[in-house]
Amino acid sequence: MAHDPIGIIMNGVSGRMGYRQHLLRSVLAIRAEGGVQLSDGTRVQVEPILVGRSESKLADIAKKHDIADWTTDLDAALSDPRWTVYGDFQITGARVPAIRRAIAAGKAVYTEKPTAGTLEEALELAALAKAAGVKNGVVHDKLYLPGLRKLARLVESGFFGRVLSIRGEFGYWVFEGDWQAAQRPSWNYRSEDGGGIVADMFPHWNYVLENLFGPVEAVYARAVTHIPERSDEQGQAYAATADDAAYAVFELAGGVVAQLNSSWAVRVNRKELVEFQVDGTHGSAVAGLFGCRAQHRTGTPKPVWNPDLAETHDYFDDWAEVPDNDVYANGFREQWEQFLRHVAEDAPYTFDLLAGARGVRLAEAGLESSRTGRRIELPSLTAGDDA
Repeated sequence: MAHDPIGIIMNGVSGRMGYRQHLLRSVLAIRAEGGVQLSDGTRVQVEPILVGRSESKLADIAKKHDIADWTTDLDAALSDPRWTVYGDFQITGARVPAIRRAIAAGKAVYTEKPTAGTLEEALELAALAKAAGVKNGVVHDKLYLPGLRKLARLVESGFFGRVLSIRGEFGYWVFEGDWQAAQRPSWNYRSEDGGGIVADMFPHWNYVLENLFGPVEAVYARAVTHIPERSDEQGQAYAATADDAAYAVFELAGGVVAQLNSSWAVRVNRKELVEFQVDGTHGSAVAGLFGCRAQHRTGTPKPVWNPDLAETHDYFDDWAEVPDNDVYANGFREQWEQFLRHVAEDAPYTFDLLAGARGVRLAEAGLESSRTGRRIELPSLTAGDDA
């Protein structure tokens, strides 16, 4: 059976994530293989149109990758029936008005997170999409990392017994931009531009915790700006007004406690840039981006605290690598394929704008907790709720 191509409006492809992960490694990779495969074995091709503010950047990308269509006029693309999916990879501050217009135009919406700068706006987008009946999805890429997939396999197998706690460390040193160029864009460190590690990472932590261990029911957090001044892409000094580190305790359903540190002002002393240790009554595991090590209770050593003797036991040797047992594709591409099947044949897809709103809510609650010094409880959300 022949299918009409799915036309995808890709807004924000000149940025790092939009270009590398969403355009190059996802949509163009799918196009190169003849489209996304449907449940009946047939394929439906995809065709992108690039949208952005810079004509020269769009033209260069389009020429380099043999893309026929690009424009700086988003409304023109939204009004064209050839394009049925709207993808948003812009900075957060530009996302809400663009998604509103896409929903009004009847387009299916697939967007990066956070979906909005405030919970009120995030819930508005979820409600608008529900009322319009348009399919919608939000990137949940960390769930597709090989390390977290191995961790999910352990959870599903019952390996941990009753999960007690999760401890997570994420981050690395982002250079200030003066004597060495920063490896993140300067807007990340300006709250007025939607920056901050809480806004960036708490939506990730929400869906990781929610999908692996249970919903987040309360949060206590401390957000700080360790580096008060940085230099931008032109070498000009600017005040860093957004938080660059956050230290949080999340309470999950069932009494599970998660402690997660997120920082762009920490030097890495771990195997990977993010690691989660999960401890349960029957076993523990440490998962990163790619690797996962586990220790069952039958192989757990019996340490004895003695500060008078040097430690001779190598505790790292007590952990076993969890085997791959699978081939892990690029997570961004895999999620794109799932969403496109959702659009083409109504295949299940759970990571919608309401799921994105829960992530925004956790970031907002984390910042409120940091401002007030209080523990913030998080009731369940629906698309019709007020912020």
